[in-house]
Parts: sequence; C-alpha cells; structure tokens
Amino acid sequence: MRPSGRNVDEMRPISIEVGATKHAEGSCMIKIGDTHVLCTATLEERVPPFLRNSGQGWVTAEYGMLPRATHTRMRREAAAGKQGGRTVEIQRLIGRSLRAGVDRQALGERQITVDCDVIQA
Repeated sequence: MRPSGRNVDEMRPISIEVGATKHAEGSCMIKIGDTHVLCTATLEERVPPFLRNSGQGWVTAEYGMLPRATHTRMRREAAAGKQGGRTVEIQRLIGRSLRAGVDRQALGERQITVDCDVIQA
C-alpha cells in the first residue's frame, strides 16, 4: 500500500483536457493522480539555423515547475539566473520524445515549441 492509500499495482487516475488555454495553437491539462501539468504548443514559421533550407521542421520543448507546485516552495530557476541540470534533462527528454513521433518532413520549415509547466507535483 502506498502512502496515498493506492495499491502498488493500482494505476493513478489519468485525465487529459484539451483546449486548456485560449491563445496557444494547441493546449492541454494533463492530470495523473495529483500531478497536474499544463502543456501548450506554439507553431512558428521558422526553424533553427541548422535546418534552414532543409525542408524539415523542428519540435522542441521547455519545462518548468511553479514555485509552489510541491510541498515546500522552490525558488524560480529564472530568479537564480540558470536552469538546473534536472530541468535541462527533462526538457531534452520531452523534446526527443516528441520529435520521435513527428514527421518533420511533413511539418515543413516550421517549429513547434511545447511548453510544459508543472502546476502541482
């Protein structure tokens, strides 16, 4: 039995609400148990310099956690002036995972940036 009362072989409830924000080209709120993550996608008519004139697109990600998403307040990484190693690795993992599932040729020379912000951890 876990501290939450959930059995070790029991999955956490999962929900995905699409259209969670009104300004982004795409957005969703993902809830897995008590973990809530807001994701937004932005489409831009540009690619990184290394992909110019290649006909391919790019997908990248940014990750952050609200200061009070956890039991105790964490200082914003932006206030410290640099991202922590954990944040950088999570961003890389998200970006690589998304690129693995996207036909970058079909995307054309466009970039999708997915912002993932942990609201509650």
